[in-house]
Amino acid sequence: MSSTWNAVVPRWPAAVPGPDFAAIRAEFDVPEDFPPAVLAEAERLAADPPMPDDDATDLPLVTLDPPGSRDLDQAVHLAREDGGYRVSYAIADVGAVVAPGSALDAEARRRGQTVYAPDRRTPLHPPVLSEGAASLLPGEDRAAALWTIRLDADGGVRSVDLRRARVRSRAQLAYPDVQAQADAGTLSGALELLPELGRLLRARAADRGAVELGSPDQEVVRTDGGGWTLVARAPLPVEGWNAEISLLTGRAAARLMLDGGVGVLRTLPQARPEDVGRLRRLAPALGVDWPADAGAGAVLAGLDLADPRHLAFLEEATALLRGAAYTPFDGDPPADPGHAGVAAPYAHVTAPLRRLVDRFGTEVCLALAAGREPDPAVRAALPELPALMTASDRRTRAVERAVVDATEAWLLAGREGEEFDAVVVDADDDRGTVVLADPAIRARCAGAGLAAGARVRVRLAEADVARRTVRFTVAA
Repeated sequence: MSSTWNAVVPRWPAAVPGPDFAAIRAEFDVPEDFPPAVLAEAERLAADPPMPDDDATDLPLVTLDPPGSRDLDQAVHLAREDGGYRVSYAIADVGAVVAPGSALDAEARRRGQTVYAPDRRTPLHPPVLSEGAASLLPGEDRAAALWTIRLDADGGVRSVDLRRARVRSRAQLAYPDVQAQADAGTLSGALELLPELGRLLRARAADRGAVELGSPDQEVVRTDGGGWTLVARAPLPVEGWNAEISLLTGRAAARLMLDGGVGVLRTLPQARPEDVGRLRRLAPALGVDWPADAGAGAVLAGLDLADPRHLAFLEEATALLRGAAYTPFDGDPPADPGHAGVAAPYAHVTAPLRRLVDRFGTEVCLALAAGREPDPAVRAALPELPALMTASDRRTRAVERAVVDATEAWLLAGREGEEFDAVVVDADDDRGTVVLADPAIRARCAGAGLAAGARVRVRLAEADVARRTVRFTVAA
């Protein structure tokens, strides 16, 4: 990945105070404080959390997350076994402390998921649980749903075991540090096999036809001087390898649900043939090689995002991944249980501290793995989850977009008339979207001659902080 997309840009002078992220949260009704009854229940459970009898604290698990994380959902240990691999994946057992019908459950349903903003996170559960007694913090005994997935040498699943167990993480690791060790060839212990297994699972996903966009994300970050700036950051390879462990577990969960006849899947329909055809026809104009026998996923995996034409191609490829849904079932499986991005049935079960649906999915899987029916209260909640998660997803996306829009306008306020280098990522009828190289801003642009993938010089026409809008025109 080009370093262009990882460079931190300096904070530009602005004519107005910094973005008001609290006002954005209020605008979109992000819940802030927890009700007293919820806090009291959380405090009581945190003081004496239930612990399973099964003791797996001898397993040297570690967590791997962004720097500074406290809501640690997953801990992992990878090992060779019988010519293949053994994946031990412990997931925070939120179902052990949040019972259906409780005050905590009702509040979690209201929130749906943790909402992240540059200045604070608004958690799904009270921090005394999500960043304390239920989080897989190092050196602490914790209740977990422990997945043991055995793979053959080619990454195929041999067996899956799931049980409640007491675990103890040995270390809290951060992506940049682990990436540095992977680059230096010094990874050891629980994550020594992560690059090898991550690449293997990713290759198997490509063989299945999985589609991953992997585009740079705009992130609002605090500067050393206490202000804010925007960076466009591509995920580190280690983040992708780690995600493959989560995807593997989600596929195992979906298989359990489908075999057991009950559950909630994360589904995504196959891309429409006309969208794939349009993208294939666009490829030559944007310098993208698309062999006749290659699927869209393989083509996307080979893009060079240092090439602005490839960046524009990636923008157009978002049309392939539309229509994601949560699909509950009880009895007959869904007519189309697959997830086109994963190229297999898939379920969310690996982030229950941060996402509501994962707790219910995990409870279903624990019951099915033990050969029993899911709890009736869990089962009854499944049809309600799609609406709850859809509303939560919509609110989260709106907040994230508003945060970026506000920061863009704040960074550029007072600079109207200045010119910038940009790349056109989409264009239609003398209007389009451009991405600036510095600062990392994405905005609408008007003017003749816009063409996807072209490098252009643009002039800032408007930066309205109150309306959170930025607009450019093509420079003469």
